[in-house]
Amino acid sequence: MSESSKSSKSLNLNPSPTLQCKNLHEYLKSRTPQFLETLYNYPTICLAVYRELPELARHFVIRLLFVEQPVPQAVVASWVSATHAKEQSKSCEALSELSVWQEAPIPGGLPGWILAQSFKKNLKVALLGGGRPWSMSSSLEPDGKARDVAFLDSYALERWECVLHYMVGSAQTEGISADAVRILLHAGLMTRDAEDGSAVITRAGFQFLLLSTAKQVWLFLQHYLHTAEKRSLSAAECLAFLYQLSFSTLGKDYSTEGMSNNMLVFLQHLREFGLVYQRKRKAGRFYPTRLALNITCVRDGSAPAVPLEGGPRTRGYIVVETNYRVYAYTQTSLQVALLGLFTELLYRFPNLVVGVLTRESVRQALRGGITADQIIHYLEQHSHPQMMKSESAGIRATSLLPPTVVDQVRLWEAERNRFTYTEGVVYNQFMSQADFTLVRDYARAQGVLTWQSERTRTVLVTRAGHELVRRYWRKHSS
Repeated sequence: MSESSKSSKSLNLNPSPTLQCKNLHEYLKSRTPQFLETLYNYPTICLAVYRELPELARHFVIRLLFVEQPVPQAVVASWVSATHAKEQSKSCEALSELSVWQEAPIPGGLPGWILAQSFKKNLKVALLGGGRPWSMSSSLEPDGKARDVAFLDSYALERWECVLHYMVGSAQTEGISADAVRILLHAGLMTRDAEDGSAVITRAGFQFLLLSTAKQVWLFLQHYLHTAEKRSLSAAECLAFLYQLSFSTLGKDYSTEGMSNNMLVFLQHLREFGLVYQRKRKAGRFYPTRLALNITCVRDGSAPAVPLEGGPRTRGYIVVETNYRVYAYTQTSLQVALLGLFTELLYRFPNLVVGVLTRESVRQALRGGITADQIIHYLEQHSHPQMMKSESAGIRATSLLPPTVVDQVRLWEAERNRFTYTEGVVYNQFMSQADFTLVRDYARAQGVLTWQSERTRTVLVTRAGHELVRRYWRKHSS
């Protein structure tokens, strides 16, 4: 009998994974305990982590906040009825993953829980007051050139669209720095072309473009933090400052007095990305924008508390008809480029673009890593207000789009998912039918049999079950 591993090249035929935008919990869970310990020295981070916790976990934290000794785990478990054991287990797991609490022995050998000292101390500061204020805004004199909310929204959108224009290869790429390009390359959203060395968009970049603005900014900043050490910046200090901005007031100016040189450098980077507005580099004040306030709104299914897409410039502009025609009332080249990712553009007028969803255009997007759900969600998210009044046969559908369009896009995606690829190990060239039957039956009994053929005496087992089957066969053959 011989055994061979399935070729690793075939694994590349799998559909590309969907780009994951981690929320604060998932991001911190991927960092080291040492990083978390440093991070919990900032009250704003402790408050942000507390707000992200499950409701039951927040209850545990409040009950333990003023307890200075370990509490038996059995006592903590008694706070929750048996009918909610699943929620309790989930909450305990979240607190342990984020190093919010830790196990501590109790005299007598019982296991107990106690809040991490730095987290407990700084959460008290965040909830009860005290400590050093993060800004000196109260000492600022009134700004003679104060900026209103409408100006800040326009500025933030303009700065962020510079990054997106660069990704789609638009001609409007002025204003993007080499540092921003390096972050896009580091994140895998763009890559260098093998021929001319220019930056070109990747599959992950296509998926990135269809995310909401809040998720785009947060994902971009996560990769910025991963490379912060190369700029001689502290990732923990930068993240703490970001969450300080998220707790600020839109339209209010804040002072740069007391900020370290590293934070002033970081402030200039945020200014470039559109998270803050500063009239001059040496100006002693800055204004946070909606992009900064919305970085906490990246949970699945949650909308930003203060949506950037609130003005007429970014109001719903797409109309989709049952004949797969797409009408986009826009003059923005970026929005036209995004539509071109999954539609075949037919006509372009001064304020209107007409396209059509075809099998080939959708399949091209699917090959680029975009999913059918992302296409549908993008069209729904930017649907024209008139679409909300439409009904199909007098019945309001769950989606704003025509049901025929939604179903067809998903069917085109299903065409590409008719095969499933499983990594495994092949056993063949058995000397007798009895040997083949023995190995096949053992693999089936262990639940690791993927496929078998009596005619060719071939058995395919999973990669995880390979070692188990091999040991069994060696024992039998000896």
